[in-house]
Parts: sequence; structure tokens; C-alpha cells
Amino acid sequence: MVQEEKLSSSQVAVLIAIAYFFSLAVRYIWIDWASGFPEFFWNGQIMINTNDGYYFASAAQKELFGTLQHNPRVPDLWYTATITLTYYAAKLLPFSLDTVILYMPALVSSLVVVPMVMIGRLYGMTLVGFLSALLASVTWSYYNRTMAGYYDTDMFSAMAPMFIVYFLLAANHRKSVGYALAAALTLILYPFLYNQGKAMVFAISVLYIVYVWSVHRKEAFAYPSIALVAAAMLPVWWPWKILAVLGVFLLIRSRKLPPEKMAYLALGLSLVYLLMGDGFHFIYHRILTYAERDNTVQGLHFYNVVQTIREAGQIPFELLAKRISGSVAVFILAVVGYILLLGRLRAFVVTLPLMGLGLFAWWGGLRFTVYAVPMAALGFVFLFYIIAGYLRDRRLQYIFMAGVTLAALLPNLLHVLDYKVPTVFKKSEVKVLDRLKKIGSDKDYVIAWWDYGYPLWYYANKNTLIDGAKHNNDNFIVSEILTTDSQLEAARLARVAVETYVQSGYKTVADTLFRNGREDQLDPADYLKRLGEDKSMKLPPKGREVYLFLPYRMSRIFPTVSLFSEVDLKTGKKRERRIFYALYPLGKQGESLVLSGGVRFDMEQGVLHLGGKEASVKRFVTATRTKKGVEVRSEGLHPEGELTLVYLKSYNQFLLLNERMYRSLYVQLFFLRSYDPKLFEPVVESPWAMVYRIKI
Repeated sequence: MVQEEKLSSSQVAVLIAIAYFFSLAVRYIWIDWASGFPEFFWNGQIMINTNDGYYFASAAQKELFGTLQHNPRVPDLWYTATITLTYYAAKLLPFSLDTVILYMPALVSSLVVVPMVMIGRLYGMTLVGFLSALLASVTWSYYNRTMAGYYDTDMFSAMAPMFIVYFLLAANHRKSVGYALAAALTLILYPFLYNQGKAMVFAISVLYIVYVWSVHRKEAFAYPSIALVAAAMLPVWWPWKILAVLGVFLLIRSRKLPPEKMAYLALGLSLVYLLMGDGFHFIYHRILTYAERDNTVQGLHFYNVVQTIREAGQIPFELLAKRISGSVAVFILAVVGYILLLGRLRAFVVTLPLMGLGLFAWWGGLRFTVYAVPMAALGFVFLFYIIAGYLRDRRLQYIFMAGVTLAALLPNLLHVLDYKVPTVFKKSEVKVLDRLKKIGSDKDYVIAWWDYGYPLWYYANKNTLIDGAKHNNDNFIVSEILTTDSQLEAARLARVAVETYVQSGYKTVADTLFRNGREDQLDPADYLKRLGEDKSMKLPPKGREVYLFLPYRMSRIFPTVSLFSEVDLKTGKKRERRIFYALYPLGKQGESLVLSGGVRFDMEQGVLHLGGKEASVKRFVTATRTKKGVEVRSEGLHPEGELTLVYLKSYNQFLLLNERMYRSLYVQLFFLRSYDPKLFEPVVESPWAMVYRIKI
């Protein structure tokens, strides 16, 4: 191994500072790029680039400005550290809430370099800790989920566990009860920082207890440290955990408990923790959440949202490797180095859950890769630390290690330069929400797809039926409203759904309306048919305004939106296939118009050529946005045809639709501005989004 000179605390602090500011500087690249787009700004600040961020931002906004007082979905101030820190930062510091949520992810996530450098120093390998900190802080997966603007609890995802790992390793290596206390308190704090990783820290703590009991049980620090860790993980309210940990620590410091009784205490606390806690159940539930992709089989058969989420799907090995290490070669070397690290320093067995969860991403989805990033970085640098030890000249050793680290950094830095994600919304879209905010009150509801739920809270001060975390059967309700070809059904269902939601105490609307799972369960198809045809059907009293939010950007995901209402809820089978393709013109070929997706439209014959097949077009529609609204011209072609081709002249885009999708509420109200004035009233109009008020 490389023989390092012992560094002072101040020198180590300098290395930590260098790594930290390197991480920040790399994250500033996106800020610099985004600053060049005026459409990314609102209230003089760049907007964030993740939908979920508006969930936490809305909670801070509610505490700071008194908004969203009637929204039952907005969490409280102490729901998670992300909200708490945001609130106090915006309240106490001279920065706006928009500025705080933009920069906080970069500032917090970059702290991952602290435990990584300290782990290296712990084992006399400060250089390994420093170089691996540089690598981990900007590696593909970690960067993507902690970049500037990615305001989410993910800023704690790998940073907080690495502090736990450092304290546990230090407790073991230094035989220190003090470090065990620090680990215990961090374990208690962890769910407040990042509750999604609860299963991981459970596994880390179990491995620590098993390792120390197996290898070090005859040493004085062993049972006291086990007792502290087990007390921190007891299945009780967190203040009781703190009291238990402090009580155990004071008992240890008093030296009044003989070693054999301390062993019994450690064993007893561990058994209570393992047998009565929910750790194993939590792990099982989390695995099922990401591995199970079938429809609901009890009661009605609703489409499962997990089937549509990319991060919950299987990923190819190459992508797994790149997200964990930046390239396949670096990943393979990192795994080899990590195995060597486990062989040389057995205490690192406590890090297996981090690497294991990262590899689980191969089956469970790409979001898990972030956990493996720090350990892969340590493994990679450690491998070349071993190799560098065979070089006699110390300067060559340092140059060699710096060179291979730079080589590993390169693909990750290139990824950062290429990863130019836009903000969630653009200024033109937020203007629509801002105008909606000035209409009605914060008791009102907006029917919108779940992608737009949190931004509607934050910018429009309105409530929604579904949102980024509420993936339940109500996705069917909203999908049905947006895709039905009956405007009466859509208006009535929107009214009934909102009033039912509020009056039921915010229960799932679909289950309440259809009496899902009960003996008197309704036939959803019959109920919806009555809404669209039975004009004598009574609706609940109007208690608030209900709006429709129809953004242009939804055209990108509208086929996915429609999936949730394509299912026959009684049988689980798909109903008629809906066709919705957004296409772009590529040029002309004789009398044919060449479109993206391998589609060619013979304008003279009125026939579409797609994938070697031909299809007659029923009508060709041209829609042009004007100052007065939308001018629509329709040319009938083949009455027997099933497809309609709509040319959106203002967007230079085509929509290829079957009849059901052509007559869907979204297409008619947004693209063609064709609506029943007895049912809907446009209140905000824009080429990028439209808002209608439901009049019944």
C-alpha cells in the first residue's frame, strides 16, 4: 500500500473543503447553463427541475405565507428535514424561498465528501478518502438526483448513510463508545432526513450488530456499542429512542453494570429491535413495491401506476454501471476494488446494504443506483491504492492515483456537461398558474394529471385530486375525465369526484363512488354511462369551484394518461385501443407528407402509410391559434376511416388519432377549443396551457 504522511486535522479539513467546493463547482455548471434561458426564470430566480420538489416547497410556502390552508395533502413543517431546513433557511436568511430550493440540494448533498474523507483518514488512507470523495460527489446517479434545482429528499440519500457508516466504522476501529453514540443518534435522525432509506439503515445496523458480536464480542467496547445501536433502532417513538440511547450511554459511563450484564442488555435490546421492529416487514414491502407490477386483484381492477414509472423498471447492465460509476470499465474495477476492501477491512461488511441496494437497481429500477455510488468510488480508488503501493517513488504513487481518478472522473464530468435538463415548467406556463391563483380561492380544486399536482399547489394555490405521491385508484377518475368523448360525463364526473373527495374526509374517490370491494359494488361502466346520458341524475351540492388544467406538454404523455381508463374495471382487461401519436413533419416526398415515426401521409389519396401498412384517414383537420381562439378547418376524406390527422399549425405538429381520442376532452378543449358553453368556461387561455371552469 501507499505509505502516507500523517496529516493534521487542519490539513484534512482543507482536503474536505477542496472536495466540497469541487462538488459545488460541478453543480454550478447547470446553473450557468440554465441562466441563459429567460423561460426558466420566475420571480427573478431559476426554477427547480423536479416535480416532487414542489411538494416540499409547498409545505414551506404554507408555513411562510399561509397558503394552501385547505389542502389536506400538504405535509406539516416537521414532516421531513427537507421542509424544516427550507422553512428556517427562507425565514432567517436573506434569500427567497425560490432561491433556497434551487441551491439547497447542491449545498446539502455535497456534504457526502465529509464522511468519505474521514473514512479514509480513519484507516490511514486519507488520499483514498479524498479522491473517492471527488469521484462520488459527481458520479452520474448521485449528480442526477442531487444537482442544483433537484430539490428533493434525495439530497440526503447517500450523504446521511455515509455518516452512519463512518461513525460505525470509527466505533469499531477506535473501540469507541463515543462514536457508537454518534452512530446511534444519527440512526435516530436518519428517517427524518430520508425515510425512503429506512430499510437500508436497518440492514446496516443489523450487520454491525452481527459483525461486532461475531468478531469483537470479547472486547470491552463490543456490547456497549451493540446496546447503543440496538436502542437507537427500537420500535418506539423517536423521543423515547433518544432517551433510551442516552440512558444506555450514561449507564455505560457510570461503569455500574458488569460486563456480563451489559452483554445481556445488548442481547435483550437487539432481540426487541429485531423481533418487534418493522424492519424486515418494511424491506419486504419496499421490494414488493418495485418488483410487483400486476393490477389490483381485489375488488375492481385498476391500472397500477408502477407499470408506467421508468425508475421502477428493470434497467440494462450498461446503464446500471454508468449510473453507479460513470462507465462500465470503472464499475467493474470498482466492484473488484470493493471486494478487495471487504477482504482487507472486514468491518466494511456494514456497507454491503449500500452496494447491494445499488445492484438491486438491475431489477428494481434506476433510483436505487444512488446508494452504491460512494462505495463504488471507494472501491475503485482503493484498488489503485493497492496497485500504487508497488511503485517505489511516493510522488509517482500520488501521480498514478490522481491520474486514474481523473480518468474515472472524466465520463462523469462529460455526463454533467451533457445533462441539460429543463426546469419543470417554463415561465409561460407558470404565468397561467399565476393567473389561476388570482381566480377563486384556495378551497377550489383543479382536475389535472398527477405530474402537475405539486406545481399547481405551489404556483396556483389550488388543490388537486391526484399528485406525485398519491398514486391510487383516483388516477382512473382523472384519466376518464381527460379522455372521455362525453363532455357531459367529464363535467359531471369532475364535480362529483371533488365533492365526494371533500365530503368523505378525503378518501379515495374511485373506491367511494364505485363502493370498491363491497357487496353492493357498482358497475363503473354503468355509472359513467349514466353521468353522460341521464340528465335527471342528481349531483352533490356545489361547495367550491372546479377547474380543468390542460397543458400543451401533456400531449407528450397523453397515451400514458389514457392507459388508466382503458381498463375494464370489472375484468381487468383492456378496452378498445386508443391511438394518440404526436408527430412532426420531416418534409415532402412527391404527393406525400413525411412525418416522424416512419409515417407517410399520401395527401392526394388520403391514406397513411405506417410500418408497411396502409390506413384510410377519415378527416384531415387544421387547427390554427389566433388572438380570438382557435380556427379549425376540417376536410372529410374517407367516411369509413378510423383515423384523424390533425395539423396543429401554430406548433408545426401533427396528431394522429383514432375517433375516441379525437373526441376526447383534452383534444377538443385544448387543441380545437371546442367545448359546450353550458358545461365549461375558459378562464385562462394560452398556447401553452388552458384552464376551464366547470359551470355545473
